[in-house]
Amino acid sequence: MDKGELYTVADLSLADEGALRIDWARSRMPVLAALKRQAEKDKPLAGMRVAGCLHVTKETAVLIETIRAAGAEVSWSGCNPLSTQDNVAAWLAREGYSVHAWHGQSVEDFYWCIDKTLEFEPTLTLDDGADLIVRVHSAKSEYAAGVIGGTEETTTGVHRLRAMAAAGDLKYPVIAVNDAITKWDFDNVYGTGQSTIDGILRSTSVLIAGKTFVVAGYGHCGKGVAMRARGMGANVIITEVDPLPGLRAVMDGFRVMKMDDAAALGDIFCTATGMKDVIVGRHMEVMKDGAIISNTGHYDCEINISDLESRSSSVRTIRAENQEYTMIDGRKIHLLAEGRLVNLAAAEGHPSEVMDMSFANQFLSLCRLAKEGEQMDAIVYDISLEQDMELATTKLDTLGFSIDKLTQEQIEYSTDYTAGT
Repeated sequence: MDKGELYTVADLSLADEGALRIDWARSRMPVLAALKRQAEKDKPLAGMRVAGCLHVTKETAVLIETIRAAGAEVSWSGCNPLSTQDNVAAWLAREGYSVHAWHGQSVEDFYWCIDKTLEFEPTLTLDDGADLIVRVHSAKSEYAAGVIGGTEETTTGVHRLRAMAAAGDLKYPVIAVNDAITKWDFDNVYGTGQSTIDGILRSTSVLIAGKTFVVAGYGHCGKGVAMRARGMGANVIITEVDPLPGLRAVMDGFRVMKMDDAAALGDIFCTATGMKDVIVGRHMEVMKDGAIISNTGHYDCEINISDLESRSSSVRTIRAENQEYTMIDGRKIHLLAEGRLVNLAAAEGHPSEVMDMSFANQFLSLCRLAKEGEQMDAIVYDISLEQDMELATTKLDTLGFSIDKLTQEQIEYSTDYTAGT
């Protein structure tokens, strides 16, 4: 472990490798690049101190340097014990950023890193999963009074924060970046879909074609995983607790059933629900020999690992992020990435191109909070439709596509309630 006044990272010597990865990400994040160029002139975050708790990846590094270019001080930790890319963390440390993150943390390490990022008394927080915000509202509540506002990146975190706000416990305004159309319809669907399959393949090298692939949850993330698994030739089964996405999955051509029924049929399982105990002991007892279990939801509680351990006679790491549990009856079940985010723990997370829009939303939300946060209520805010549309237009332009515009006559027609047959 390499430690300095501003950083705690695994190995500083990995910084050159990290620099190459970050160069690659920069070249594929044109929207954020444009925002950075403007921010270097305007300094919309001058005087702000931003504490971030978000996966330390090459794309996150591009966001971090954009925040600094806008005039803010930055301190960062990872939002998952297994998602930090150590070469990226090393580059951030070498470049003088405050960063406390490494791959393979214990739970105690994880919260220690969050606490370190809070020591410089942030005025803004940026979260993925709401662990930092909850920390500021509980064990480290002495920092809450100095925070103007925060942002939240993912579905799980937004759910937690809306619950806090409903209970009257949220102490400052938070913008739900996750709920932007340019985030969840793209990052959650296309990013999660591709990177989850990537993580499963890196940790198993199995053939997807012909396998029965069970996806738990048909929200935006589950939909993306199901779409990509089917595209690679899998027979996909969806499990759900909500009749609306369940019906949507049926109409999209998938089989839908209870996990109790799917457990004996699946070759590969992936949870994407944000709920605990989606796969539990009774499911493991009927799984095929060689079944693969993974999770792409935020926390590892979706798979009851204690149930798996109690039903096994031995366990060995058969390859990176692939633990083989031998059940008492001799069957083998493979748990990927210790039940944590398989797309980040076993792969590199979402492609840079899709994170371009998500992180542009993060940056613009921080700028809004720096300007307006002190006048905003302590509730969860959505991103405006105007911002969504502007980012989508910019992204289309950078990809080389264009769309039509309504004429004035068409605009008038769209609101003319007298027009009919």
